[in-house]
Amino acid sequence: MKIETLAIHAGNHGDPTTGAVVPPLILSTTFERANDGSLVEGRDIYTRASNPNRRALEEKLAALEGGSEAIAFASGQAATMSIFHTLGAGSHVILPDDIYYNTKVIIDTLYANFGLTCTEVDMTDLNQIKRAIKKNTKLIWIESPSNPSLKVTDIQAVVKIAKAKNLLVACDNTWATPFFTKPFNFGVDVVMHSTTKYFGGHSDILGGCVIFPPNIQHEMNTKIRTFQSVGGAVPSPFDCWLLNRSLSTYAVRMPVHAQNAMKLATFLENHPQIEKVNYPGLKSNEYHRIAKKQMIGADGVPSFGGMMSILVKGGQKEALALASKLQIFKHATSLGGVESLIEHRYSVEGVHSKSPENLLRISVGIENISDLIADFENAFK
Repeated sequence: MKIETLAIHAGNHGDPTTGAVVPPLILSTTFERANDGSLVEGRDIYTRASNPNRRALEEKLAALEGGSEAIAFASGQAATMSIFHTLGAGSHVILPDDIYYNTKVIIDTLYANFGLTCTEVDMTDLNQIKRAIKKNTKLIWIESPSNPSLKVTDIQAVVKIAKAKNLLVACDNTWATPFFTKPFNFGVDVVMHSTTKYFGGHSDILGGCVIFPPNIQHEMNTKIRTFQSVGGAVPSPFDCWLLNRSLSTYAVRMPVHAQNAMKLATFLENHPQIEKVNYPGLKSNEYHRIAKKQMIGADGVPSFGGMMSILVKGGQKEALALASKLQIFKHATSLGGVESLIEHRYSVEGVHSKSPENLLRISVGIENISDLIADFENAFK
């Protein structure tokens, strides 16, 4: 089945008891056993371990990414943490130098006592990756596009380097989602999502997931499933039910995000107050060639997602001033919702931020594009 159909029907088994087309919300934390106390085959036991709504969601997430198994978490950070947790004490990870800030914070803070270390490299420079590999390196982490500068990593080339050294490759596919990039097609070992973003799509669900490729069983699968059930960083049944509902419109939302972003990027690229637009859909973008190879929409045509960042001429003052004048674009954290958001990343990330002080990250929503462009036109005046 195609992704549009999977987004609606995968994991949706209705309710055989009532005949309801939409799966019911099951809030119970515990489930009855047989009269003799034995477990009932196919029935859940306790919601931390498993829940009907979570199982339905995990089935759908795995199907969308073309994977064999999805493991849902209460946040994207919990999902990321589950992967790092499997590596073992004293392990080394290679990260992109342009990465979601809190991914590195997990290693620097939560796993400092475990001796987990990392090296940041420009993931678009394959020689830097090769030089960063150590005897204790276990994992290469990819973001493509990266957050917030939208560097596009050649996933297949990185996987080739990793396999030669028997290393695992994880890909944060939150920004592209499987609608635009399918990392398993390029050989990655595990995919992570903050389901808060495009999968949720409405800025009202917190969640994350880890997905494994088809027909491959790693030791990591079992470890992460144990981390989920024993550690207990699980999404609530309601969050699972709501996310399953949001995914029904996922394939309708995504092309509009991309179409709007392409038009807005073209407008901003030609504006005299903008120093640079980071959007791989632009032919002038240094990552356009590799993006065309990896970012393919559901219709088979290259399409480049709804995220971009811009460098405002001047500095932090000018960037903040522009953001403050926008009316439709809300100045807020997060991304992937139906509404358009803009954020000054340097302010959010703090003194250790590597983001340029004049960078604004933009999540382009699904509003009418003429209104979004007019909002910027008015802010530039």
